Amino acid sequence: MLALARKTNQSIMIGNDIEITLLEIKGDQVKIGISAPKSVPIYRKEIYAQIQEENKSAGQEVDVAKIRDIFGGKQ
Repeated sequence: MLALARKTNQSIMIGNDIEITLLEIKGDQVKIGISAPKSVPIYRKEIYAQIQEENKSAGQEVDVAKIRDIFGGKQ
């Protein structure tokens, strides 16, 4: 992990097109601004973890027979 010291209104660059700016420091809270292309998803880590868990659950095996029963299909 790279650790950098920044003051308010100073930035760091990630690659050529992602800029992270320190907006405000208030007590133990730091506000940052992130400028990135719309194609780059940005999530808080806890939300990202929830998305990953949901994706994992969605990819689990499905009982096809039960799905057919639900929708009344016969094969």
